[in-house]
Amino acid sequence: MLTTSTTTTTARATLNHLRQLDGIRFLAVAMVLFDHWMSGRVELPLGALGVTIFFVLSGFLITRILLSSKDKLAKEPNGGLGKYMKTFYIRRTLRIFPVYYLTLFVLYLVNEPPVRRTIGWLALYATNLYMAYYTTWMGTVDHLWSLAVEEQVYLFFPLLLFIVPRKLVPATAILMIVGAVAMRYVLYRARLPWFIGYVTMPACLDSFGLGALMAFWWLYQRDRFETVFRHSIWIWLSIALLTFIVVYTKILPAIPDATGLPGHHNIMSDVWERLAASLIGFFLIGRAVIGFGGPMKWILEHPVSQYMGRISYGLYLYHNFVFNVYHTQPTHFSLRAWRRITDILPFLDSSYVFQFSYFLAITVLLATISWYLIERPINNLKDRFSY
Repeated sequence: MLTTSTTTTTARATLNHLRQLDGIRFLAVAMVLFDHWMSGRVELPLGALGVTIFFVLSGFLITRILLSSKDKLAKEPNGGLGKYMKTFYIRRTLRIFPVYYLTLFVLYLVNEPPVRRTIGWLALYATNLYMAYYTTWMGTVDHLWSLAVEEQVYLFFPLLLFIVPRKLVPATAILMIVGAVAMRYVLYRARLPWFIGYVTMPACLDSFGLGALMAFWWLYQRDRFETVFRHSIWIWLSIALLTFIVVYTKILPAIPDATGLPGHHNIMSDVWERLAASLIGFFLIGRAVIGFGGPMKWILEHPVSQYMGRISYGLYLYHNFVFNVYHTQPTHFSLRAWRRITDILPFLDSSYVFQFSYFLAITVLLATISWYLIERPINNLKDRFSY
């Protein structure tokens, strides 16, 4: 077992691929798809939980990369700031931008209404800011708010971690956690539309802060990391906490939204739900980094889970354009095609399971094509810009 020493060797040695985290990606994206395709049939906040797990995972992986890079470049002039920033942004650009902007380009060409109407906001990764400013959802591009949050975190977080002394990283992470919860509480007390606290970047920083704290322990305090995440009981306790908050949300009276947005919202849902969901992500990801055994190991390391985790970006990016309970119109291509299929095979209309499987098949096909033709070839270019 490694000690709590803060050696550069320890930090650099931990940038290996963590296999079970691909399985975590699969679980997170599966929650989002299930929520968007099953709403009205099953009412569980799985979509929000899946997105929050992605935020915690991003906080962990990005912090791990950035702190390790900072250690490696410490002896260069100016601490290697130029190379540190350039490498990070080039690698992030190669991973995220090509398929995102290609998707926007195609949707603009086919005249997808919200894309045509808000292309500037979408292109600047400001979807969440548009939603907060105009207090409205955005139809088929609703889900892009979470990608906007991540990009906005990337604007300041690398420089913040470079400037902050290593010993103050945990305190910085804790400030992010407390600050996000405090911001959501202030927004709640001000009776502003509830989703402003849901989609704005500062209000999401408790998820990233928990991920950053986890990365610090993994790099420099391995004993503490293994002590905290060795046992799965904390996952179950955090699930119980989220369950309590969700149930108690329904028990407490709803606070009317000034804009008339639907939903049963009060202090439990608007302030505390994300923190509880973040704790689930925190303990789930930490346990996966150590390595689950038993049935959970089988689930996370199964070839299907591994593959779905690998193409999870595409699954998330494309699924809303295939189908979403909230905004997909009867004239949409996926529903028109489904009606033609059921005209030939009417028994497929006997259960929603068949239609759900149909949406999943289209989404997986699109994500697979995207992975092999666009994402993987471009990702391979990242090898030229190693940390």
